[in-house]
Amino acid sequence: MPAPLYVKIKQHITGLIESGDLKPNDRIPSETDLAAEFNVARMTVHRAIKELKDSGVVMRIAGVGTFVAETQSRGQLIAINNIADEIRSRRSTYSAIMVQNSLESASRAVARQLEIEAGAPVYHSIVVHQENGVPLQLEERFVPKAVLPGYGAIDFSCSTPNEYLMEHAPLQKFEHRVRSIMPDAEARRLLKINKSEPCLLLLRRTWSRRQVVSFASMVHPGSRYEFLDSHLTS
Repeated sequence: MPAPLYVKIKQHITGLIESGDLKPNDRIPSETDLAAEFNVARMTVHRAIKELKDSGVVMRIAGVGTFVAETQSRGQLIAINNIADEIRSRRSTYSAIMVQNSLESASRAVARQLEIEAGAPVYHSIVVHQENGVPLQLEERFVPKAVLPGYGAIDFSCSTPNEYLMEHAPLQKFEHRVRSIMPDAEARRLLKINKSEPCLLLLRRTWSRRQVVSFASMVHPGSRYEFLDSHLTS
């Protein structure tokens, strides 16, 4: 299934950046020029550029134009770690329960995150990651079938989705969002927590070969988990 037109425009711009044809602080083509080049409505171009801006790839200066962002100015909040390795590094025992790994049609919300058409086939996996038998993370992940057709055959009680993705879809870029939530009844049941327990929600999108390959939500009980970030300064 072909990618939406706004996604093709995003891929065109990121391709110019990755190839070095566009460098940090270079001005990208105007919305009018891109609309003419791709023979699309200006609104389509506007969406592509807005999403690139929201991801920190470009920056807008009112009345001047849109420019390639300085990548050095944005630090990563959290690295992508394999939770199994993280748990074992503490000399704890890692185990997992695979709740499901099924094929379904992408909802509009999921399709928007994966940058595919609504209704396209996606794999939907749900895994509970445990440390010493205690649930530490509830991971729900969507992966386009067209990108990773073998994903649905994997038993994620034996290996993690992260391990599979790193092997079959080399990481090019990722995006994280973190917020606190009160989980729903099903999440509380799977995590074995009470109704008053707040959780940390990590939303992650990952890219490989210039396309989104995964959209995941990871819920962590607030009393059992914390995010730690550290950087060396020059």
